[in-house]
Amino acid sequence: MYDVLGVGNALVDIQTQVSDKLVAQFGFDKGIMTLVDNERQLQVLGSLDHNTLYRCAGGSAANTIVAIAEFGGKSAYIGKVSNDEVGEFFLKDMRDNGVKIDVERSSEGPTGTCAVLITDDAQRTMLTNLGVSATLDVNDVDEAEIKRAKYVYVEGYLLTGESTKAAAMRAIEIAKQHGVKVAFTASDPFLVNMLRDELWELIKGPVDLLFCNEEEAKSLTGKESAEDCAQELHKHAENVAMTLGAEGSIVMHDGQTIRIPGVPCQAIDTTGAGDMYAGAFLYAITNGMTWQQAGTLASHAASRIVSQMGARLDQKFTPHEVEELIAV
Repeated sequence: MYDVLGVGNALVDIQTQVSDKLVAQFGFDKGIMTLVDNERQLQVLGSLDHNTLYRCAGGSAANTIVAIAEFGGKSAYIGKVSNDEVGEFFLKDMRDNGVKIDVERSSEGPTGTCAVLITDDAQRTMLTNLGVSATLDVNDVDEAEIKRAKYVYVEGYLLTGESTKAAAMRAIEIAKQHGVKVAFTASDPFLVNMLRDELWELIKGPVDLLFCNEEEAKSLTGKESAEDCAQELHKHAENVAMTLGAEGSIVMHDGQTIRIPGVPCQAIDTTGAGDMYAGAFLYAITNGMTWQQAGTLASHAASRIVSQMGARLDQKFTPHEVEELIAV
């Protein structure tokens, strides 16, 4: 059995610290995600030869699934990689982190990559080349694996492509058929603005647990205050976990509003903060913790991940630490 099985765009994250000037020279809008083709991605990476590069298996759902494993949970992943060195790296990195992953490697193009340019203010400018991850389809969705999970976790980014959307919807359909709960992340404000109606169909329908940040929630609901956003979402979604950056998060469960305070830290790199929050949260609720405890653990995990470079914990939480944190 798995605590959580994730479905997402399989990307190798390549992170490096750069100056604002370099981001401007590349011509990208700072702090947002931009889709680029393979040629442009290689051009950017080639110009970073003298920078220290940090590489890890990534993509939103993959980061969350690894986080669950880092806490000692049982997790699995469905994605698509190529028959190239980058694809081999992705599979090895996921398995080395304790994630169950068995995928048929494609030869239709390169494995997807995400160049994460991190400036001194901890902002991320992400350049994503989806590669073969964009060809994920219903044939890649393994019903037998989904049946073994307590939760299926689906990233919203999959809704941007026809075949990946079909794969996401098939995973959700199988989950509901077999009594597996569905967790869904809104992924990005640009996605909410582009696909608001489709997201509402999921929120009002099969989603058991919605993850979003404050900006995404405001776009979804049209409300101004975080509390009003959370309550509006909870009218339709059974459970909501809405992150508020340094202010912590709001968890909506069983009609209750649970405020989770933020954990002070010196932010260095915000890459994967939301993914880590979701991973810690899902680990907690699938391993007997209360929703209050889940939010507390997730808040501490997100704080720790933004205090370092990269989307993997340099210092993992010990069982004793977890016990102390959730003693509320």
